[in-house]
Amino acid sequence: MSTNPYVTSKLFTFLRTLEKNNNRAWFQENKERYTGVVRDPLLHFISDFGPHLAKISKHMVADPRPNGGSLFRIYRDTRFSKDKTPYKTIAGVHFKHEDAKDVHAPGFYLHLEPGGSFLGAGIWRPDPKTALRVREAIVESPAEWKKFRKGAFAKRFALEGDSLKRPPRGFDPEHECIEDLKRKDFIVVTKLEKSMLVSPRFLPEFTKLCRQASPFVSFVARALDLRY
Repeated sequence: MSTNPYVTSKLFTFLRTLEKNNNRAWFQENKERYTGVVRDPLLHFISDFGPHLAKISKHMVADPRPNGGSLFRIYRDTRFSKDKTPYKTIAGVHFKHEDAKDVHAPGFYLHLEPGGSFLGAGIWRPDPKTALRVREAIVESPAEWKKFRKGAFAKRFALEGDSLKRPPRGFDPEHECIEDLKRKDFIVVTKLEKSMLVSPRFLPEFTKLCRQASPFVSFVARALDLRY
């Protein structure tokens, strides 16, 4: 385990400065800075979190490779976007299921952004067939699902994401969970304060939060017949 902080104020300063200088020339001049204060510390975090994640679910993956692993690329895909700025101004880490083929899979997500860091858990923007299976699981187990909307869980985590304007086809508009059946994203989120992120307690605190969010990820994984 690293004795140095994984996240520091330098990471957020870099992201703020990148937002003001989002061009290839500036990034090339500051690439070593990115590697030193963003990429490498987060790769160390991913590596150190791996054993803790395995105790939550041995089917979730912490992959510390610099390319193709848990750390999201800093480079934006601008092919189909009107925004042609080349770099992301956030840092993201996704601990996804071992059977996942892409980012749209059950898992835990660390989002680092100046003034807007958070932990997310669940599945973001699943394809229609996957979303259908999660909705069917909610209908089959409404009591289990409603536990995520009350008590200690709801005090820590909030259901977020986009929703359909109308009930999805084939579902009762009067169902007790209809607002959640309309969801496009099945994720819960909790805000992360900078003071916690930059503290030596970040790893155990992040682990604790993932453990608390684990029942939600388990619900989604089981809906998709994934081992958890």
